[in-house]
Amino acid sequence: MKTVVIGAGSDLGVHIDGAHLGPLQLMNDMKSFYTGEMINLMQDEHFVKSRNLSDKKKNNVEIEKFNTALYKIELKKLEEKLFPITLGGDHSIAVASTLADAKVNDGKIGLIWIDAHTDYNTFETTVTGNIHGLPCAAITGWKCEELRTFFDGTCIDPKRTVIIGARSIDPWEEDNIRYSGVTVYSTEDIRTKGIKTVIDEAFAIAMDRNKSVHVSYDLDVIDPDVAPGVSVPEVDGINEKEAMEILEEVLKHNAQISSMDVVEFNPLRDENRKTEQIALNIIARIIQVIEKEKGKFQKKY
Repeated sequence: MKTVVIGAGSDLGVHIDGAHLGPLQLMNDMKSFYTGEMINLMQDEHFVKSRNLSDKKKNNVEIEKFNTALYKIELKKLEEKLFPITLGGDHSIAVASTLADAKVNDGKIGLIWIDAHTDYNTFETTVTGNIHGLPCAAITGWKCEELRTFFDGTCIDPKRTVIIGARSIDPWEEDNIRYSGVTVYSTEDIRTKGIKTVIDEAFAIAMDRNKSVHVSYDLDVIDPDVAPGVSVPEVDGINEKEAMEILEEVLKHNAQISSMDVVEFNPLRDENRKTEQIALNIIARIIQVIEKEKGKFQKKY
């Protein structure tokens, strides 16, 4: 199956600058090995970004404007039967990439969210006002209506949503997760149960009565000693070997995946291009598997 790489250069969802530069840098690197279509969407450089931690809806209007444009691109490419690999940018861009997939598949998709954070805050529960901490809630219809005004389809069922690698959850956010029915595997769960078991269980949950799954891979799931180039690092993360093993187990389910994200690479925070190289390894492997394997065993719905 043919892929398309879509750069979503926005860091409006976080008070830290730099993640908006990640997609373009990665796509420039990819020219050495990728000959497919690449599209780059950048945030408005003239917009004065709010970084005020007391602002609980930081940049929400501009984020909605950016995601509306991104959603239209994603929708078009999905309708062309391509497999979108969306590069962030902060994780708020996943509202557009995931909901475009949901629209094309009539809401019959599950969600696997690989992340150090659960991103399940709402405007009422957020501590920082950073909207990159709200997208998973918005995608699954848990309030946050302001973040999906462009979407007229069926949101993803939170009970078909799985978060993997979480180790930083706000207290009120825990209540949102508990009441919504989202499944969470922590970093400790990964090591206790084993990566294969966690990923297999995640797909069983996400695919229940669904057509396919959207996978969103946040680089901050990796320990910052290994991958420092993210905006909000969290200690006690997985190592590079575990990060790639998770990807390999995910890609074994490639026939069930309809789109993917790789987000939160911040080149201004990177050291010796360590995170950049890991991100490129992840992207290259996704392209290799999807273009070579997907479609051979894909179910016909």
